[in-house]
Amino acid sequence: MKSRFTFISLYFLCIFLVMSCFRENKASEEESIQPDAVSSRNPEIDPDYNPELKLKEMGITLNTPSSPMANYVNAVRTGNLIFLSGKGPLKPDGKNITGKVGKELSIEDGYEAARLTGINQLSVLKAELGNLNKVKRIVKVKGMVNCTSDFTDQPKVVNGYSDLLVAVFGERGKHARAAVGMGSLPGDIAIEVDMVVEIYD
Repeated sequence: MKSRFTFISLYFLCIFLVMSCFRENKASEEESIQPDAVSSRNPEIDPDYNPELKLKEMGITLNTPSSPMANYVNAVRTGNLIFLSGKGPLKPDGKNITGKVGKELSIEDGYEAARLTGINQLSVLKAELGNLNKVKRIVKVKGMVNCTSDFTDQPKVVNGYSDLLVAVFGERGKHARAAVGMGSLPGDIAIEVDMVVEIYD
């Protein structure tokens, strides 16, 4: 009798353990398909976040990034961060927007130069990632404006860059920023901007 009782006890214990494991696995599977969890890993499935489509709607065509002019690269990834080297307002015809804001260029001219620089940086980012939907957040932007010594509206110029990022990435495009004036920039370009971007795995 004792051995029979022990066998029955072990039998029900095994059934209990199997059912417990089944419930845990099922709960784990349900958790893994929650919309928030999926969206955090795959932002492209979020209908409110599609930078690639936004660019198309804005009529913006990204270009082939220009090659570095010295011993450096356009972008470096470390962990989930990408550091983009400084880029300038290179036009599709291969010429830069040049001159000093406050002298040859107005604030509006500088704004457009900053916006063009943003398009050039997005082209670099696209080349690095293959798809801009992988961008999790624009972290930091540093805008350097070629301007006269008495010009103090650098933020209004760099807004051309920042406004573009927010238009493309929405809330994820809002970033920490510096907007500073420079006595000169390479090739007399109107503006140079570098950027730090967080990406999904």
